[in-house]
Amino acid sequence: MSHLLPAQRTPLTAEKNLEKKWILVDASGQNLGRLAAQIAYRLRGKHRVDFSTHQDIGDFVVVVNAEQIRVTGKKMDQKIYHKHSGYTGGLTSSTLREKLDKHPVSVLEAAVRRMLPKGSLGRKMFRNLKVYSGTEHPHQSQKPEPWTPAHRT
Repeated sequence: MSHLLPAQRTPLTAEKNLEKKWILVDASGQNLGRLAAQIAYRLRGKHRVDFSTHQDIGDFVVVVNAEQIRVTGKKMDQKIYHKHSGYTGGLTSSTLREKLDKHPVSVLEAAVRRMLPKGSLGRKMFRNLKVYSGTEHPHQSQKPEPWTPAHRT
């Protein structure tokens, strides 16, 4: 059977041999959806050559200036976030403008969370995201590298 091709195997990176980077993203002036997509891409590890769908091999992402995120069009007043308490009549709705005034971190977190895989792996990846509304963050000792998300084609 010499006409068969040899088995080509992609080497998997073991969790213990994995080196995750810490990256720092400045969200000021960035578009909400585009930034969230690029952060989710980085959290999943799709930028790596050894990417595998069933492993958490993405980087740690620290986002600062989350309150200075921008959106296009009339989304500030037309985009609505819903939450339900679980009780009858417990539906609460708020606009993006109200959400940014009260808790600006949750807007970016929600956008990124919804772009990650659903299930335990997605929750594990989401824990690698750290979002802060100001310029200060408690991750100086990890020496995060500044990263400017670029448009991928």
